[in-house]
Amino acid sequence: MTRLMLQRLATALAVCTLVVSLSWAMVWMLPGDVAMRVAAGRHGHDLVTVAAADAVRQELGLALPVWQAWLQWCLTLLQQGLGHSWVSGRSVWAELQHQLGATLSLTGTALLAALAIGLPLGWQAGRHPGSLTDRLGMAACVLLRALPPFLLAVVLMLWVAVHWGVLPVAGMAGEMSGVLPALTLALGLAASLAQVTRQAVLAAVSLPSHQFARTCGLSEAQVAWQHDARHAAAPVLSHLGVQTVWLLEGAVVVESLFAWPGIGHALVHAVFARDVPMIQGCALCMALLFVGVRTAVDLLCQQLDARGHPASLHGRAST
Repeated sequence: MTRLMLQRLATALAVCTLVVSLSWAMVWMLPGDVAMRVAAGRHGHDLVTVAAADAVRQELGLALPVWQAWLQWCLTLLQQGLGHSWVSGRSVWAELQHQLGATLSLTGTALLAALAIGLPLGWQAGRHPGSLTDRLGMAACVLLRALPPFLLAVVLMLWVAVHWGVLPVAGMAGEMSGVLPALTLALGLAASLAQVTRQAVLAAVSLPSHQFARTCGLSEAQVAWQHDARHAAAPVLSHLGVQTVWLLEGAVVVESLFAWPGIGHALVHAVFARDVPMIQGCALCMALLFVGVRTAVDLLCQQLDARGHPASLHGRAST
């Protein structure tokens, strides 16, 4: 466990360095004048002038050659961290506090909804292959996985919010405002989770230890929960760790469509405004969230592998 934590710490440091460097490089590679975009973000697109852009260029050191500006920016990062937003002037971390909470709330709700939908569906399909539940459920999973998140979001907006008038279309106006964006993220994850759970359960049932547990006198419920569920847990957890990346990436699109004030929404606006500190702060938060989730999943998988299921089953059967 100590070795794994040290490896993840080194990975986090490497990811932070890479994200900061790429964020700076990509902003300079984008077309347009960075100073003019920042000035437009400060004063408005209708009121920005060449003089305002020149003032921003001198203030932020954008008139320097790229390599000098890069060195100056690295020194600023070492001394002051991510500093302040080029547009609003506020601390980057102060701006990210509310946005990070909104993103965690959205993705956490989506993850719980995906678990509530995908795990029971995949479990029933794996325990009863070829049944009507298996066929209809897997067909629905294929359809949901084929739909891109932005198209699914538009469909939910039109039918649930506009046609039926049940939920708000967008924004963060009330307690029910997060239902549609969370459902948009959850349905695709639930579909893939159900398929992986089905395959994991089928693999667990086909193991010799499954038949051994039944011959030892354990009931079907005991075999299902003490053997099948534990053997299927490791691949399902690994899949969830990988899908967390897609959940965070999908949050960028979904938050923009539903005007949800999260990190993804802030990242899109920061890219348009060429706000380098905000871009780096948003990207760092998303990258570190991914590293943290992957570390937690790896630790859980290690605990599952260290339990020794067949021996424990034999002990319960003998008792």
